[in-house]
Amino acid sequence: MIRKNEPRRLRVVVVGQGYVGLPLAVRAAEMGHSVVGLDVDAGRIKRLMVGESYVEDVSDRRLAPLLAAGVYQPTVDPADCAGFDVAVVTVPTPLRDGAPDLSHVEDAARTLARHLTQGATVVLESTTYPGTTEEVFRPLLERGSGLTAGRDFHLGYSPERIDPGNPTWRLENTPKVVSGITPSSLEAVRDFYGSLVDTVVPVVSCKEAELTKLLENTFRHVNIALANELAVFAHDLGIDVWAAIDAASTKPFGFMRFTPGPGVGGHCLPVDPSYLSWRVERTLGRNFRFVELANDVNNHMPDYVVRRLVAGLNERGKPLKGSRILLLGLAYKANTGDARETPAARIAELLTGMGAEVQAADPHVLDDAHPRAAGLGDLQRVEVTPGLLRTVDATVLLADHDAFDYPLISAHSPYILDCRRRLTGAHVDSL
Repeated sequence: MIRKNEPRRLRVVVVGQGYVGLPLAVRAAEMGHSVVGLDVDAGRIKRLMVGESYVEDVSDRRLAPLLAAGVYQPTVDPADCAGFDVAVVTVPTPLRDGAPDLSHVEDAARTLARHLTQGATVVLESTTYPGTTEEVFRPLLERGSGLTAGRDFHLGYSPERIDPGNPTWRLENTPKVVSGITPSSLEAVRDFYGSLVDTVVPVVSCKEAELTKLLENTFRHVNIALANELAVFAHDLGIDVWAAIDAASTKPFGFMRFTPGPGVGGHCLPVDPSYLSWRVERTLGRNFRFVELANDVNNHMPDYVVRRLVAGLNERGKPLKGSRILLLGLAYKANTGDARETPAARIAELLTGMGAEVQAADPHVLDDAHPRAAGLGDLQRVEVTPGLLRTVDATVLLADHDAFDYPLISAHSPYILDCRRRLTGAHVDSL
């Protein structure tokens, strides 16, 4: 029979050492647990083993003492999972041809099943459609272990809420939604996360927890799409949409500020709402119209940025073909190196395909930080200097990192298309 997890040092396995799994593994080790960080990427594990982090939220300084004390063990060997008390799965869940790809989740379940013992707790954190934990994840664990979830081991779901690069809301002070397939599973999951974070929020079932994550991201996706479409129409109407947003933001109730941008990126917005849309269509035979509209608007923002750039160059008597274009910011958001699904990749692809000479600068997205996976591998990387800025025909601000020297950029760029409203002047067009 399963036993209640008591406050003690647990052997914890975190499957996936990316933007979600690495901060979780490090936090668990810092709070006194013995942690194994499993990942299939040997390059990642090699870096972690020598104390080199590739995630901004985890510094090398945090890794060093954990490795020295032996409380954090990065590995590619599934055998190192043996004897775990708690296992958390934080692997990617991409879309393939518009449908959820759960292959990484399924592989993780099969791996953990071989080492699953009575009394252990398994938690899925990967974003997915409602029903995944019980309909996909659970059967694989039971089949591979010969144990029964809810009777022999605990099983639950807890949606990740990692916001890369956010200095205010971190893993430990962001409320953590938790769920379990039985009351005892919920209690075990709640007890584990209660040792890591300030606030734990239990919900009635795994499906509600799975839907919580999709609701949060669909809300953002739809409202960003609204701001983006307003920006397009306001420009054509000769209205400053940014001024309108600023004014609306003074209302102390009933309004939440969202701003336009060159598109959406990361795993959350380009992918997660489509999981919900897919589930609704597959199960109910109906379309989730808000998600489909938001996808259409946000997916076409890179095309709109290029159209605006072409128009801006034309006004200055320059064709796009043969022009030198500098892209500032390759990450999908400010002050992070996260380039997953970044709109910068599509913008660079379009500009290059139209004959422009494209260069890029980003102090956070390094050459070895998976640029090819993000579609940025062939971009020429440059350092932003007065001399460089004076030689380009257009500078396009895509991600407004605080590290950029905006007065220098403004002073030396002949023409700027600002997608984030950080610059002003007669030579600056705002999105």
